[in-house]
Amino acid sequence: MVSAERFAQGLTVGDYVARMRTNRERFARLLEEAPVTSEDREAMAGLARKVKILVITEDWCPDSLRTIPPVARLVDGLPNVEMRIFLRDANPDVMDRYLKRGQFRAIPVLAVFDEDMHEIGRLIEVKMNAIGQLRTLLDV
Repeated sequence: MVSAERFAQGLTVGDYVARMRTNRERFARLLEEAPVTSEDREAMAGLARKVKILVITEDWCPDSLRTIPPVARLVDGLPNVEMRIFLRDANPDVMDRYLKRGQFRAIPVLAVFDEDMHEIGRLIEVKMNAIGQLRTLLDV
C-alpha cells in the first residue's frame, strides 16, 4: 500500500511539466487540446467519494503522452480528485508495487485510491482511452 505521505511526495501536473526534459512542449499542447467531454467531466465531478490518482511515467514514453494529458485535464480543478505523478526510474519503491505480470516496469500506470489510500484499482501500460478505462474503474 502507498501511504498518504508517500502519495503527497508525488509531483503535481505543473511540477511534472516544469521538470520535463523530453516532450515538454508536446505534452503541454496535448494537455491544452485533450478531448474531454462535458459528460466525462460531470461524471468525475459527481463522484460520491474523494479519490487519489497515482501516475507512474517517464517523459519519453509515447503511451504516457496519449494517456496523461487527457486524464490530467479531466480532473483539473475537481475538489474530489487529487492526482500525483511519480517518475518510474526515480521511484522504484512505488514502481515495484505495480509491475506488469509481476516483473516488468511498464508505464504508464494509473493507480486509484480512496481518500484513506485503499486501492480501488489500477491500469497498467495504458495505451488508449484512459478516460473510459478510468470511468469504468470508478463505475461512473
